Amino acid sequence: MDGRSLRNAAKKDATVSRGSDSPRLDFPRACRLLRRIEYDAVYQGGRRRAGREFTVFLRPNGLDRSRFGWSIKKALGSAVRRNRIRRRLREIVRLHREEIAPGWDIVIHPRSSAATAEFSL
Repeated sequence: MDGRSLRNAAKKDATVSRGSDSPRLDFPRACRLLRRIEYDAVYQGGRRRAGREFTVFLRPNGLDRSRFGWSIKKALGSAVRRNRIRRRLREIVRLHREEIAPGWDIVIHPRSSAATAEFSL
């Protein structure tokens, strides 16, 4: 067996079929804010809520799903630390996005305490 065959076999075995009863745990592109104009619309026309770990900006979007984005400032630390925060936020949103009411654009700004906060699922 050559390397290509092994990779193809691994890809086939890596897929997991889900029953129709299981919730969707993916994070598709349609559920993300991608362009600057989308972020600007949330900042200018939305509401702001602040907590201990995050500041959240939200705005109704008129869609049948909520879309999420985040902005991690360089002041939060090195690239390693910022990427860790980004990965944690993405995982939290991926696992819990079905619990959030549809129809919102949400931008999350983590505070420095988010980098050291307990992360458990």
